[in-house]
Amino acid sequence: MKPIIVTEKISKEELARITKENFGTMVKIDVDVMREIATIGGEWHSEGDEVLSKDGSSREDVWGINFHPWNESENRIEYTSLINIKPAFENRSMQVENKKTRERIHAIVEKIILRDDETI
Repeated sequence: MKPIIVTEKISKEELARITKENFGTMVKIDVDVMREIATIGGEWHSEGDEVLSKDGSSREDVWGINFHPWNESENRIEYTSLINIKPAFENRSMQVENKKTRERIHAIVEKIILRDDETI
């Protein structure tokens, strides 16, 4: 499934469907921390990154995560992706290294994907 842009809260049913159609128990999400939108789905984070770029997002603001919606809230987000390697923006690894960026990603995921107090 190709990534879709999410600008408002998606339903738990849609999240479950998209996750199952992709990796079964995990789904790729790309988050634009400035625009507070995301893409969900796709085989690679680069696909979502491209969709957001075509929609007006800046490379500096888009970060890739792996999302495990059936895990406990503290284990749902893996801040790991090849698109996160951004030496020009002081991130030299696949991990999102900046704590404030991680917090923004988490807040956006809670707002439009799945809150910590929700389960599916």
